[in-house]
Amino acid sequence: MLTTKNISPGQLAGFTAFFIALPVAAGIFFLKPLWWVFFLAFGIVMLGSYLLILYTLQRFIYRKIKLIYKFIYQTKASKREEFYYKSLLPQKSMDEVSADVEKWAEQKKKEIEVLKANEAFRKEFLQNFSHELKTPIFAIQGYIETLLGGAIENPEVSTKFLNNASKNTTRLVNMLSDLDAITRLESGEQILYKENFVVQDLIREVFDSLSLLAAKRDIKLAIKKGCETPITVFADKEKIRQVLINLTDNAIKYGKFNGNVTASAYITDEKHVLVEVSDDGIGIGEEHIPRISERFYRTDAARSRKEGGSGLGLAICKHIIEAHGQSIHIRSKLDVGTTFGFILNARKE
Repeated sequence: MLTTKNISPGQLAGFTAFFIALPVAAGIFFLKPLWWVFFLAFGIVMLGSYLLILYTLQRFIYRKIKLIYKFIYQTKASKREEFYYKSLLPQKSMDEVSADVEKWAEQKKKEIEVLKANEAFRKEFLQNFSHELKTPIFAIQGYIETLLGGAIENPEVSTKFLNNASKNTTRLVNMLSDLDAITRLESGEQILYKENFVVQDLIREVFDSLSLLAAKRDIKLAIKKGCETPITVFADKEKIRQVLINLTDNAIKYGKFNGNVTASAYITDEKHVLVEVSDDGIGIGEEHIPRISERFYRTDAARSRKEGGSGLGLAICKHIIEAHGQSIHIRSKLDVGTTFGFILNARKE
């Protein structure tokens, strides 16, 4: 049945031609009441009107629509596309064309929103990166200028300033090294060397390597009771070591004095293992959780920089776990603590 929602150019031309030909033929029949004259006049006017209207629609309206389609797809038409423009497109109703254009407009709107978000992220990233670089560079510059200004003659002062300059230089090197690691992980250049290993053994090795840092804050490092039974996972051991070091280091830095950092491992199903690192420290505000793993993002800039670090640790963790086909999840509450967790594949036979 003909409706205005699905009417095609040919149908529209025929429908219009019919209502033009009918009164014209009726008028001729009124002047000369012969049926063959009526039908002849009706046929001639109908055919002439149909061809004229169809030509007008295709020449002046659908030609513009074709240009819109070419603009939408932004490409030189291939033979197949030319066939589409000439044969299939004219059969589309105006509502179908309108729906196509609206769909394209919605897609472009989403693309623009993504571009705006990326641009905002880029600006914030450059601002943060600039600030992170300026802090150690200006410190090194200040120490060197002071030494050149005469402080180098004082052995005690010169040694102190050189040590501080060396620390800031190390911070710069670590920052650039972390950025390089993230870039390689994002581009897929960082190859994963997966193997079977007991995740609790790796956790203990990480805890041993950070035990002195934890002792300075009287923080106890332990594997959660009930999670001591060895669980074997299949992953890149050294990459997961880096993840555990970064997560544990963060837990120690932002944990409370005389607090606890606890690691746990659970078999979620036959193919996956959940690993978590928890602390009972200051916690993370809910508004920060979605962005906590962004490069240089800090919930408390002043305190974070005081604690040290490149501001890239969690970003590296995120990319390493994503390279394993999983994602990091975060649970946190202010003044209660934070838990970082991720999934690894279980032992591969």
